[in-house]
Amino acid sequence: MAEEVKKTSAYIWFDAEFTSLDLENARLLQVAVIITDTNLNRLHPESADLNLCIKLEEGEQVSEWVEENLSALVAQCRSGDAVTVEEADEKIAAMLDEYAGTPFDSISDRPVLAGNSVHNDWALMRRLLPMFGSRLHYRLLDVSTIKIQWMDLKGEAVFDKDSVEALNTYFPAAGIDAANAHDALFDIKASIAELGFYRKNLMRI
Repeated sequence: MAEEVKKTSAYIWFDAEFTSLDLENARLLQVAVIITDTNLNRLHPESADLNLCIKLEEGEQVSEWVEENLSALVAQCRSGDAVTVEEADEKIAAMLDEYAGTPFDSISDRPVLAGNSVHNDWALMRRLLPMFGSRLHYRLLDVSTIKIQWMDLKGEAVFDKDSVEALNTYFPAAGIDAANAHDALFDIKASIAELGFYRKNLMRI
């Protein structure tokens, strides 16, 4: 009799904006989290989506690219609306505890971190968000991997993240009105929709 395969308990969709691409020294600017089941259905209401700006300490610098392209976010991080990275860690951990049933003693029971090029976010999460990291599986679900397979096997254009219609078609619970690149919450909604697109058109699930 074949051994029963243990399915993933949940996908923790995570994206971060950070001060520079030097991941050894970068600091967080924004974090966002959505939790779904393996069928990409939300495990919480849209109102519970987590989207936090992280406080920049006085004198803390960001890269020239960030200053030029994410100036509004940087201003928010220097405002009273921002939270500390420790507060963000606590809020994310509380969200996982409520909606993903964490923490689990066994790593095999823990939910999987998901996103696009999520290894970058994983590196910062491991260094700066220890409570969050302690609740996650060691595996990652990187949509970029499937994108590469799509390009190599199908040879067709990749999923269009700028198409609001496509985003809401493949992730109906997204609630997206306009594309907003370099916003962490938009990016994870787009990643969920992108995985839905590849599942339907490449993997035929």
